[in-house]
Amino acid sequence: MQRSGSTAPSGRPSPLTVSALAARIAESLAETFPRSLRVVGEVSSLSERTHLYFDLKDEGAVISCVMFASAARRSRFRPESGRQVVVTGRVEFYAKGGRTSLIVERVEPVGVGADEQAFQELYAQLKALGWFEPGTKKPLPVFPRRVAVVTSAAGAALQDVLDTMRRRCAAIDIAVVDVRVQGERAVADIARAVRSLSERRLGLGLDAVIVTRGGGSREDLAAFNDRLVAEAIHACELPVVAAIGHETDTTIAELVADERAATPTQAAMRLSPDRTALLEQIDAARRRLTGGMKRALHGSGQRRTWAARHLTVLQAHRVRDAVARIERAAARLAAQHPATAHARRSERLIALRARLVTLIRARVGAGRAQVAPAVPQRAIAARLEGALRALHAAQGRLAAVNPTAVLGRGFSITTRPDGTILRSAAQAVPGQTVVTRLADGRFESIVSERGAMEEGQPGTPMDLFAPSG
Repeated sequence: MQRSGSTAPSGRPSPLTVSALAARIAESLAETFPRSLRVVGEVSSLSERTHLYFDLKDEGAVISCVMFASAARRSRFRPESGRQVVVTGRVEFYAKGGRTSLIVERVEPVGVGADEQAFQELYAQLKALGWFEPGTKKPLPVFPRRVAVVTSAAGAALQDVLDTMRRRCAAIDIAVVDVRVQGERAVADIARAVRSLSERRLGLGLDAVIVTRGGGSREDLAAFNDRLVAEAIHACELPVVAAIGHETDTTIAELVADERAATPTQAAMRLSPDRTALLEQIDAARRRLTGGMKRALHGSGQRRTWAARHLTVLQAHRVRDAVARIERAAARLAAQHPATAHARRSERLIALRARLVTLIRARVGAGRAQVAPAVPQRAIAARLEGALRALHAAQGRLAAVNPTAVLGRGFSITTRPDGTILRSAAQAVPGQTVVTRLADGRFESIVSERGAMEEGQPGTPMDLFAPSG
């Protein structure tokens, strides 16, 4: 059995195995390079997957670097893409992967790299123009009808946007604009697409634009740090949401956009209302509307019930008060009625007659007891006869003033509706209703005109009245 690398019978060296070659490379590197060396260069393609992985480059070469997690935790400075640094470490050959890497133990900054310098200069220029100010930002639509997505049709960012918007609100239409997102022609593609969407927004029925791409190195994202792209986004008449690279990446395009999202998924969420949340809002609004209508109807019913009850009580009070006023007026009218007055006088006359008879009899009896038998009885009889004549005379005078007796002789009495007697034609008011009483009844009349009766003129005051029918 021949050893690898020994001379074969033909005179040519035996072929090496891959493992043998890798071992020789590792030995050569260990013998050639010191255990620790310092290298200066610009950091690019930085990523963190437990350990830090990045490239260190200059104008002529690139070398891969690995900084293990333990060394990264000890380091005071954390490398950033675009920064010029000095790293301290050792060169190793990873046989299984066939890669030569610089194992970094320490990182120190030495200045700003070319890419970072260009970024900082453009940032300062656009900030001075006010392009980053909140006052220049356009508000996002609450419920857009159609959204344009400017990105690579082959990229994962587009699928994240489509999946998110379809899941949250499938009613939103999506227009995909396929552009290059890295490379020499990416800047022109992106700027031209944004300008075209702004100019054709009405015809296309667009409400907003998403500019996005997935993660990458600073070189991969360079197109989104170009002034031409920044100008197109700033001048766009549509609201622009930008989501470029990973969450830790920040580009000029995102700073100029109306809204910056950390990821393509978040960009889609900013422009698509959540269907579940919308349904919950609709249900809540329906409950509030139903509750408000019920409360309004209940309150209206209570007000109607209260009004009806209050009206009923008010009407009852008014009827009771009216009845009481009528009864009081009737009592006063009855008290002033001539028949009532005559009855009161008759009762009084009867009482006086009874008292007089009683008094006469008492005196006659006393006189009989005191007068001597010799006093003539005719004197007593004469006195009694005189008293009776006086009583009859009083009854005659009372009968003469009795209103009823006067009515029986063809006279009448005219009163107002409240029962007061009209004693003069001057008291009559044209248009007023009056009541005329006769011996056998009464009738109502309406005063038509009023005038004084001349001396010797025939007629009576009744000529002033016209029967009311």
